[in-house]
Amino acid sequence: MSDLSYLQSLILGVVEGLTEFLPVSSTGHLTVTEKLLGLDVADEAVTAYTAIIQLGAIAATFVYFWRDIVRLVRAWVGGLTRPDERAHPDYSLAWAVIVGSIPVALVGFALRKVIAGPLRSLWVVAGALILWSVVMWLAETRHTKLVREGAERGESSVTMRDGLVIGLVQCFSLVPGVSRSGATISAGLFRGIDRVTATRLSFFLAIPALTAAGLFEAATVDLGGLGVGQMALGVVVAFGVAYASIAWLLKFVAGHKLTAFVLYRVVLGLAIAAAIGAGALSAT
Repeated sequence: MSDLSYLQSLILGVVEGLTEFLPVSSTGHLTVTEKLLGLDVADEAVTAYTAIIQLGAIAATFVYFWRDIVRLVRAWVGGLTRPDERAHPDYSLAWAVIVGSIPVALVGFALRKVIAGPLRSLWVVAGALILWSVVMWLAETRHTKLVREGAERGESSVTMRDGLVIGLVQCFSLVPGVSRSGATISAGLFRGIDRVTATRLSFFLAIPALTAAGLFEAATVDLGGLGVGQMALGVVVAFGVAYASIAWLLKFVAGHKLTAFVLYRVVLGLAIAAAIGAGALSAT
């Protein structure tokens, strides 16, 4: 394909940064945006570009959560070398992140051609946006019940089993339109974890998953036709916008339900389906 323009790179970087960590599906938004920009979403280079600009968003999580990352690494190493430190909550949390990162890596690698091919259909995106909204609504309903009962759990109670369950659910986010954060936050709420902790855990799980995806694409796909400058712009813009999105989302979930995102997803899914049906957008 021909080089992306700097304007296209800027737009894609903004979309990536805004949607990567919000439960609205960054892949779905990027797919729609790429089509509106006249890009071929079936082109391997375009698919790789969307994965690479995720590195900008994931870099934002490293910067924003670097103190937490250092704390968890220290707790994990300390627990491995000193059995008496294994009772510390951070040791269990670190294991939850490690164990939770494995399923999506295995499934994502095994199904990478399907994910980058047939699943990029906008019919899939529209359907996933709407259907996973039901899961998010059910998760919030259960969370509300647990809050009333005083049974929700905080970060100090997160276990390896929590990490495994949330990690398995994260695999659904490989379907464009589901949303990685939407899947992991919903799973956390179903596990009885409070909304802020579930969101923070979602960020922690994003670090290995998105880093691996971005580096794999960078190493295996010819990106020469995309333009180095354009890629750099997309990464930098995604970093700045994602950092702001992280800060905003953590403040938002501290006092609000995910209902607003549920409504937005349903409206967007219906709008995409209507646009395809009217011929304004092609599904593939």
